[in-house]
Amino acid sequence: MKKAVVLLSGGLDSSTCMAIAKHEGYELYALSFDYGQRHKKEMESAKEIARYFGAKEHKIMKIDLRQIGGSALTDDSIPVPENRDEEHMADEIPPTYVPARNTILLSFALAYAEVIDADAIYIGANALDYSGYPDCRPEYYKAFEKVARLGTKRGVEGKPIEIKYPLINMTKAEIIKTGMKLGVPYELTWSCYKGGEKACGVCDSCKLRIKGFKEAGYRDPIEYEVDVDW
Repeated sequence: MKKAVVLLSGGLDSSTCMAIAKHEGYELYALSFDYGQRHKKEMESAKEIARYFGAKEHKIMKIDLRQIGGSALTDDSIPVPENRDEEHMADEIPPTYVPARNTILLSFALAYAEVIDADAIYIGANALDYSGYPDCRPEYYKAFEKVARLGTKRGVEGKPIEIKYPLINMTKAEIIKTGMKLGVPYELTWSCYKGGEKACGVCDSCKLRIKGFKEAGYRDPIEYEVDVDW
């Protein structure tokens, strides 16, 4: 069976991406990162999602990006933006951007994929309903595909590891509809940038998630600290 490393944060997008990888016939190897993020609660979601989809292996790697800082997700002195207008989220790079995060995580995934002889790496990046991160754009992933081809043993031997980003051109509503068809247990996922008992409902990630569920015609199964008019 083909093997795939799936970058699994425990959020809505990465969980849907894992469902797609399974649907496409891959044996799943989940890779999650405890990188010092505020919303470390997502690690528990990642564990549950990996178990739910029957991942052959689930690695949680610890790297401390707090030593670098520069992001509201890794530096408590930088506030997480609240109640931003969704239409303008992608107009500027917000303080929740973690410098070079996807490059760092994909590099670990690439090394892991080589060791287990995986054929692909899946990442749930999205370039439509997102917060304006530069490492969530199609051109970035096309460039990383070249890195994977030129910088690995498999690549130079003519068996490059594919970088798959199936959600890249989907709206959040389209992602949710796809996940519903594939049986994603969204009640187990965590998207909020804050680590509370309930999702805050006002950070960019929560607002995009709520918008997506509304547009998809579903009620989000998780609880929010604010009242949501479904």
